[in-house]
Formats: sequence, structure tokens, C-alpha cells
Amino acid sequence: MTPTLTSLDHLVLTVADLTATVSFYTDVLGMVAQEFEVADGSTRTSLLFGAQKINLHQAGSEFKPHGKAPTPGSGDLCFLTEASLEDWEAQLDAKGVLVEEGPVQRSGAVGPIMSLYIRDPDGNLIEISVPVAQV
Repeated sequence: MTPTLTSLDHLVLTVADLTATVSFYTDVLGMVAQEFEVADGSTRTSLLFGAQKINLHQAGSEFKPHGKAPTPGSGDLCFLTEASLEDWEAQLDAKGVLVEEGPVQRSGAVGPIMSLYIRDPDGNLIEISVPVAQV
């Protein structure tokens, strides 16, 4: 039998300013920052949400192994939410975050979604989405 993958555990973002990134993802998107120690004794930072996390690498001090060309601002991430996009628009407005596009309909992994697009401090494109069935 051919092995298959079942889910995403974590991904890594290379960031220019760790503090600004943590602030954005916790204050604006509601993620939880967590520091953790790895086998070599170094401390790393991650952002927890749902059953996933984003590990953060400071640009110029990336942990090995890492992507071939780690670069701040090269990400394009889509996050699902159970909240309404109207609630997100109010949250983003209150935090002074510009909505670049949306709400617009897109294609998600399991069906149509409605999305808002914003950018994080490094310029990564962040998509906040609701399955169309929930709208």
C-alpha cells in the first residue's frame, strides 16, 4: 500500500522581526505564542492555533534544516475560521489592519470559501476564510 499524508502539523515562516510577527499573529489573529526548547538546548518560538502551529525563524539565524532560500514575506497562507467575515472585518479595522481584498469567493481544499486578504508585518499574504456552507 502506498503511504499517504493526513494533515499539516506545522509550517515555518522566516521573519524579519520576531517581536512584530508574534504581536501581529497574537493580537490580530488570536494565535497563542509559545516558546519551546529543542534537543540542542536552543529556544524557539511558535504560534499555536487549532491543532496546528507556525514555527518562526529569525531571518539570518534560521534553524537547520531549513528551506533552500528562506525569505521573509514569501508566504501565502489561508486560515479557516468559524467566525463571520463581518466579525473579522470589525476586528481588523479595530486593529488598523488593511483588508487588501474581499470578501471574495475562492476554492478551498474541501469546497468553496469566502475570503478576506490581509498582509502580516513581513508582507506575507494572509487569507482568512469561511466555508461557503457557513455563510
